[in-house]
Amino acid sequence: MTTASEESHAPKSAHGHGHGSTWALMLAALGIVYGDIGTSPLYAIKECFSPESTHRVETTPENVLGVLSLVFWSLTMVVTVKYLMFVMRADNEGQGGILALLALVPPKNGKRDGRPILLPLVLFGAALLYGDGVITPAISVLSAVEGLQEAATSLKPVIVPLTCGILIGLFLVQKRGTGGVGAVFGPLMVVWFLTLSVLGVKAIVQNPAIFKAISPTYAVEFFAHNKGHGFLILGSVVLCITGGEALYADMGHFGRSPIRRSWFLMVFPALLINYFGQGANLLQNPAAAKNPFYALVPGWALYPVIAIATCATVIASQALISGAFSLTQQAVQLGYFPRVTIVHTSKESEGQIYIPEVNWALLVACIALVLQFGSSSKLAAAYGIAVTGTMGITTVVYFVVITERWKWPMWKAVPLLILFMFFDIGYFAANAAKLHDGIGGWAPLIMGSVVFTVMTTWKTGRAALYAFIKEAALPLQIFLDDIENQKLHRVRGTAVFMSSNPDATPPVLLHHVKHNKVLHEQLVLLSIHSERVPEVPIERRVEVVDKGQGVFQVVARYGFMQTPNVPSVMESCKKYGIHYEVNTTSYYLGRETLLTSGKAKMSRWRKGLFAFISRNARPATAYFGLPPNRVVELGMQVDL
Repeated sequence: MTTASEESHAPKSAHGHGHGSTWALMLAALGIVYGDIGTSPLYAIKECFSPESTHRVETTPENVLGVLSLVFWSLTMVVTVKYLMFVMRADNEGQGGILALLALVPPKNGKRDGRPILLPLVLFGAALLYGDGVITPAISVLSAVEGLQEAATSLKPVIVPLTCGILIGLFLVQKRGTGGVGAVFGPLMVVWFLTLSVLGVKAIVQNPAIFKAISPTYAVEFFAHNKGHGFLILGSVVLCITGGEALYADMGHFGRSPIRRSWFLMVFPALLINYFGQGANLLQNPAAAKNPFYALVPGWALYPVIAIATCATVIASQALISGAFSLTQQAVQLGYFPRVTIVHTSKESEGQIYIPEVNWALLVACIALVLQFGSSSKLAAAYGIAVTGTMGITTVVYFVVITERWKWPMWKAVPLLILFMFFDIGYFAANAAKLHDGIGGWAPLIMGSVVFTVMTTWKTGRAALYAFIKEAALPLQIFLDDIENQKLHRVRGTAVFMSSNPDATPPVLLHHVKHNKVLHEQLVLLSIHSERVPEVPIERRVEVVDKGQGVFQVVARYGFMQTPNVPSVMESCKKYGIHYEVNTTSYYLGRETLLTSGKAKMSRWRKGLFAFISRNARPATAYFGLPPNRVVELGMQVDL
């Protein structure tokens, strides 16, 4: 039974999937959505058998068949069943991802933030995705370039410098946007998936018995034979599904149907053929465990395959970097992250953005990881914890959505929860063993914890600041009565006062009257509200109330995939009778100086961190698109 909430939304051009044929969208999805999971054959099987791997098993026929069975059922149950068949049905007006899923959770006790456990859990899951965004480019590009040492061992010293150079080039071109290079992503990934298929078919033809691994009995026997060590191998097997969360997060770019069709028609078959090809080759040549993927490549084709693999890993990295930009924009709009510089790189697609602060932070972290670990096998020790943690959190939030929003009965929802958590908990527990392998296992948790601390501190600090301002605020009606009684002198022009509470008088307006003793003949009290939907259509964006005496109350609503722009809001207010001219309108903003000795329910260190973040956040002038030469800032001290 499908409820109305689960029905497919009509494709919308604003979401990036309203133009072009299904085939064109499928081709584009290959380039953006499947880059991460599509490059996993470079290192997934290798980490199960390679002598350099921390938790490896011997390359025996039983182990090869067992690992291949685990890979097959992981791709089937986690990617195909969980994400493509179920989780992707939970779209927020076409958009996916863990924050978009959170926005679908109904309010509790009348409050959006009234869930003391679920909200921090989701924020931590979102924070872990930044760790994934750092590790994926590093391990993907490094694993591709490592093919050079298969061609000549003398080339090993150039692997790390070359990887760093490719990563630096990748991050340098981000400011140009993905639109220019996006057209070639799809065709390149088609070449990549065809390469995977061709390399795997030859080995399978020579040993077709490898298809016995489709039976789950080989996975069961693998665990029975290897016991606890076999369980730890799940920490390597999980590398074959690390792009699963990206399928959901990137749904808004292409729509549900093209992503599903691309998976079943090309990606899933190509991955299985290559994985089973690697397994078939290992049965005949156990020595190939050093690098099972490149062991499939004939000597004459080694350099071309390395070049194709490097292009594919750059594309995979691009998808994660773009995802980090989108996640940051959503977090800013939902109030969980400080203001950052959001540059729109396309006039046609609002979703194509570039955030310099995030870009350079990811670059520094990626280069640091490559220099620290030096090989994909060592870096794999840091991979898996972040993505499996987020997968488990997605399952929990999905369960809340289907039971509380879609009203599924428990007899229908609980078995699904148990099935998904069986895989999620198993993979996470196996990856948790990496915490004993040194700093590598802790790397994603450290990065995620830093981002989580910033997000929760910003959210808590803004709530405390809002409460302080609200408590000290003067009701708007009292202010309107006062200006009528006092007959303040009115000067020509329009003044826009930014306000966080539309029912209260903006503190900056009170300061202006107190010090200047005058008012403009037209006052606009503007509040920007962030909605828990991806986009608010322009016809529903602005609400205007004429309060009399030349005072207008304006509320502008934006979705979490949009960036507010005050001048465009003022332009749309003209039809409501507001006189607006770009060169004569003044904008008044408050600039708070935060002190940490107040009574707000925050620890002293967290208050200090919030004050530091506030000082270094992008100025409201730039974030709201205000013309700098028309802005007046008035300062005030706030003791939190």
